[in-house]
Amino acid sequence: MSAGRKLVVEADGGSRGNPGPAGYGALVRDALTGEVLAEVAESIGHATNNVAEYRGLIAGLAAAAGVDPSARVEVRMDSKLVVEQMSGRWKIKHPDMVPLALEARELATALGSVSYSWIPRNRNAHADRLANEAMDAAARGEHWTRVEEAPEEPEPPPRPASSTPTTTLLLRHGETPLSIEKRFAGIGDAPLTPHGLAQARAAALALKDRGIDAIVTSPLSRCRDTAAEVAAVTGLEVRVEDGFRETDFGDWEGLTFAEAGKGWPAELKAWLADPDAAPPGGESFAQVSRRVRTALDKLKVRYREQTVLVVSHVTPIKLLVKDALGAPMPSLYRMHLDVAALTSIDWYADGPATLRAFNDTHHLPA
Repeated sequence: MSAGRKLVVEADGGSRGNPGPAGYGALVRDALTGEVLAEVAESIGHATNNVAEYRGLIAGLAAAAGVDPSARVEVRMDSKLVVEQMSGRWKIKHPDMVPLALEARELATALGSVSYSWIPRNRNAHADRLANEAMDAAARGEHWTRVEEAPEEPEPPPRPASSTPTTTLLLRHGETPLSIEKRFAGIGDAPLTPHGLAQARAAALALKDRGIDAIVTSPLSRCRDTAAEVAAVTGLEVRVEDGFRETDFGDWEGLTFAEAGKGWPAELKAWLADPDAAPPGGESFAQVSRRVRTALDKLKVRYREQTVLVVSHVTPIKLLVKDALGAPMPSLYRMHLDVAALTSIDWYADGPATLRAFNDTHHLPA
């Protein structure tokens, strides 16, 4: 495993009765692909919710260390108590929590880095399911065992090649505070400005009658909010695809180009020259290209011969244009893409792709 890999730990725990039959669940995801790399759960007998939640955190950190001990880890939990205590903002007063918190911190120090984020329960559904399975087992006086999922249906035989393309309408999100100042805006969740929201609504009106069959968006809120405006006028549901999110710019997040050059002159020079070079603590264009291609492949299978709106960011859209044209990676530096601009590509199963429009902004208010 390469140093600097990013992992996400999702953890939860609970008890039936508080205290009562208790259990925890945790899983480890690859932060770039969302792939589940490990999952664990355990029934822990009679305990409180807080003890079970801490036990879930400890198990998640241990599982992350088993995947890659040098990884940077983001822990996501719906327990405000655990997140605030482990982040150092709340004191740990209950004596039962102190040894658990110390054990978790010891595990965290052995990893590359660990940060903690609170998420609502509905975004922690996988870990919550594991914890509930463990609690059910505890209530029966049993240990948790993995519930085997139903086997996947066999893939259908490949369809013959077709001259009807799968069309992607690529919409960059509307204006944000960072785009106004031309700052690196990666995985940070910068919101749309009021003008950016107006741009999104203008794009939605322009797309209303384009025959869109589906809407796919990056998970970041500036894209989701842009996609929501199109969904409002088309009546379509929005599907989130993590592969279409922006580059992780690491330590350059929020900086201008000049500020990054002043702080990391050698690293910036290398980044501009080599697609395998990454910003400090961030992601290379080569890495982004691989996940964008994977996301596109999934889209072309799911929406074969349909027209799909993809709401994304500068880098993923430029990478798709590059691939459609068969252009080299340095071509990314020779493209300009405005906020809320539309780009259109036809992808043919039996031939090369066709770029039909690029950086179209005619729909935007002056």
